[in-house]
Amino acid sequence: MINFILSIFMNMETYYHGSHALFDRFDLDHALEGDGKVKFGYGVYVTSKYTSAAHYSGANPNSTDHYVYTVEIPERTATNCIAFKEPVHPTILAAAEARLGEPLPEKYLQDAGKEFRKFLAMKLTGQKKVTLEGEKAATAFLLSIGVELIEWPYNWKNPALGTNRAVLDDSMLRIIRVDSIKLDDKKKLIEDSIIQIR
Repeated sequence: MINFILSIFMNMETYYHGSHALFDRFDLDHALEGDGKVKFGYGVYVTSKYTSAAHYSGANPNSTDHYVYTVEIPERTATNCIAFKEPVHPTILAAAEARLGEPLPEKYLQDAGKEFRKFLAMKLTGQKKVTLEGEKAATAFLLSIGVELIEWPYNWKNPALGTNRAVLDDSMLRIIRVDSIKLDDKKKLIEDSIIQIR
């Protein structure tokens, strides 16, 4: 029901998610079952590149099943996303300061989203390094101030090739198609292996 309401009232974008598991809805309780890492924030990772999603369906070395989910996610706006390579929007910074009840250190007023997210993860847990607990706390905090997405380039050397995103609320993704696929020994999509199963 939430996904139906989202698709009516929000502008959505089409992205892809690769997984070794077959499921009907996203659930962040399974976030570490791919490669076991939370490298870009605690959320559901999606990409604008189908072939990249296919590659990540092979992240779990013990799995022989591979699926690519075509999903709709909230459209990126200036104030619902922090990006690894862009300064954080002033509206987000002001909301963060208001929620924290103190000014942000000057360094984070110019830094890109990557450092801002790490700062939140450590600040909210009182730890000196970013942990899974900190990532979860940062996600909850960001959602509370209206940030739904974290974005980074698909290709760091050529960002124009596409983007990856972490969707911070698993209920904000709507599955519109599921394909069963096969990968070669380098985890690349075998083009003629795509079979739509939903």
